[in-house]
Amino acid sequence: MGRPKMLKTFKIGGAHPEENKFSQHSTIEEIAAPDTVFVMMNQNLGAPSVPVVAKGDKVKIGQLIAKGEAFISAAVHSPVSGTVEKVDFWTDTTGYRKPVIVINKEGEEWAEGIDTSDALIKEIKASKDEIIEIIKNSGIVGLGGATFPTHVKLAIPQDKTAEYLIINAVECEPYLTSDHRLMLEKGEEIMVGVQILMKALNVSQAIIGIENNKEDAIQHLDEIAKKYSGITVQGLKVKYPQGAEKQLIEALTKRRVPSGKLPIEVGCVVQNVGTAYAIYEAVQKNKPLIERVVTVTGKKVSKPSNFRVRIGTPVSMLIEKAGGLPEGSGKIINGGPMMGKAIINIDVPVTKGTSGIVVFDEKESKRNVVANCIRCARCTMVCPMGLQPFLLAAGMEFDNFEVVEKNNVMDCIECGTCHYTCPSNRPLLDMLRLGKSKIGEIIRSRKN
Repeated sequence: MGRPKMLKTFKIGGAHPEENKFSQHSTIEEIAAPDTVFVMMNQNLGAPSVPVVAKGDKVKIGQLIAKGEAFISAAVHSPVSGTVEKVDFWTDTTGYRKPVIVINKEGEEWAEGIDTSDALIKEIKASKDEIIEIIKNSGIVGLGGATFPTHVKLAIPQDKTAEYLIINAVECEPYLTSDHRLMLEKGEEIMVGVQILMKALNVSQAIIGIENNKEDAIQHLDEIAKKYSGITVQGLKVKYPQGAEKQLIEALTKRRVPSGKLPIEVGCVVQNVGTAYAIYEAVQKNKPLIERVVTVTGKKVSKPSNFRVRIGTPVSMLIEKAGGLPEGSGKIINGGPMMGKAIINIDVPVTKGTSGIVVFDEKESKRNVVANCIRCARCTMVCPMGLQPFLLAAGMEFDNFEVVEKNNVMDCIECGTCHYTCPSNRPLLDMLRLGKSKIGEIIRSRKN
């Protein structure tokens, strides 16, 4: 017998947090829209969307309610039919009050031209340019959490050429299973979405990367992919943070994105698997991004679930559907436990970037006592970007911004692996985030 085939992965760093995929066998459950939705205007990376409706206006499901007027921005559509109660400010998942459109639901009336049937449409009639325009008008952003406007990502500079479309179906964050369930339940639609993206990018090869802890999804999509030209499914070794763009590109193509550069520098464009499904709905069904799948889970959550939920739905409603907030809960995370952030209260609304809601009990929520750095180098060994987190954190602690910039803090992908492995409980991720913010400010000031 020959040696077993080695699973692909990236080379530098990485860790293996406890997975806790409690909701992986929970089929996607559709939650009815609430009586009132709170649709935030800052649901994408870049500039906030600009409202085009006012108090008292009547709206339908899928109707445009805010434009993405800046280059990096995204349109927003109404997730319900009803009346605009107000255009105001509301606390979002960051804890800050941001612009919001509040809509009271009245009935279930869809905007004209939206196909709400479950019929699979394989034939792609839209041209390359039409696809990108539809994606822009549908308000689609990266659904893996980064929320970068998808139409901008598909606008390849004239001096660059895309060779590979990489579909990020890794879902390496512990606890989260929304992408896993979507692959199992909407595999055909995802494949058509991948083909649409291939046409938009004018590429002949697409690779769907899935970690090996989702063997059922690998087998399911691999079988479907046989019917679609140029699409391959690749199983990957389980290692965090393999879902990061640069790490995924290296794992699948052996190409390394240079420091400070984007994936297109090595001929790759990366899109999340949930984004591919949203693109299918937009291009084939004329349906804008008004809902998404969200995992609601935790060690003490009585019913870990995956919900299809309208944008603007309060998180409290999701938690209630998952069995309610467990006694002794100490923290609620928007996203996964490694890269997600704690929310200030459960009245904050679901946004396009809400991939999961993770409930921690009081014991899990408490940070351990911070001790002195013991120079063990664990943070350096696990950093997937080859940085020295202990050095960068010390530089920020003593305002030595020159050292922080010189040692490439801007390359940090904020994966939290350094923080996770530190035996002294140093707040490394906090300091690196602060460092990126400060150095980014310094770099921008030089250009002015």
